[in-house]
Amino acid sequence: MLQSFDLTQQISEKEYTTDMPVLQAQLRELTYQLYLRKRLLVVVYEGWDAAGKGGNIRRVTARLDPRGYEVFAISAPAGEDKTHHYLWRFWRRLRPPDEKQVLIFDRSWYGRVLVERIESFAKENEWKRAYREINHFERQLTDAGTIVVKFWLQISPEEQLKRFKEREERPYKSWKLTEEDWRNRGRWSEYTQAAEEMLVDKAQLLKLSAPEMTVLVAGLRVLGANHANSARGTFAAQPGVLSRAFLAGLLDMSTVWTADDDGAHSYTGRDRASGAVKATASRVDLVFGSNSQLRAIAEVYA
Repeated sequence: MLQSFDLTQQISEKEYTTDMPVLQAQLRELTYQLYLRKRLLVVVYEGWDAAGKGGNIRRVTARLDPRGYEVFAISAPAGEDKTHHYLWRFWRRLRPPDEKQVLIFDRSWYGRVLVERIESFAKENEWKRAYREINHFERQLTDAGTIVVKFWLQISPEEQLKRFKEREERPYKSWKLTEEDWRNRGRWSEYTQAAEEMLVDKAQLLKLSAPEMTVLVAGLRVLGANHANSARGTFAAQPGVLSRAFLAGLLDMSTVWTADDDGAHSYTGRDRASGAVKATASRVDLVFGSNSQLRAIAEVYA
């Protein structure tokens, strides 16, 4: 799925230099509104090493009132953090909105199902349980009025290697490149699988609300994403389009979906009466259709 994203999209330097100050000013005004309304915004950054998380955070905070935000660079737990449940170190960093209106996490609690899973810092039953724990944690935040925004920064292996070499060659950046970065790069496929399961395959286990799932699946749809970069499925047929036909196809109760035996996690939809093939879909597509609340929302648009 992640490999299917179009990473060639870009804006011109003129657009960047023109739009950035305007967007930063708008963001500053929005954070002032958080102050007036006593609301807390929690921003989470995850993604590949050298994907640009730090640079993104610098641009986001460039024009914010420094009294109103705080950035937490999250690494391996140490000291007292190591003696508690893994979520404790995040709980203790939360601030009431009259102190800080924006809290930014450079890496986060999702490390439990990413690096801690891959490096075996967490046992299998522990990282699998973490999906539910993370869901409860975030639900408590939002129930208390906190706004939670999460970003995944995606780059290609080739782009990462290019950036690693640039860091090696520039003294003022070389400190950012470690042996751990090279080791993680060597396990790219494992991290990809973990990230995809975090983003899509465990969506039902995460018990996302209907609006959250709608945003997730619609976003993947617009990006033209497909599970395991499969060539099949309605995502592949019309990449970048969240169409009425897509929603209507999933809502068609006369269609029976069965898994194919091709190892690509693709499905074939057949007419319930005649058995004739009507469509193909990927596992990503069917996440939407398998949720009753989402089906109800889809019926409005379809």
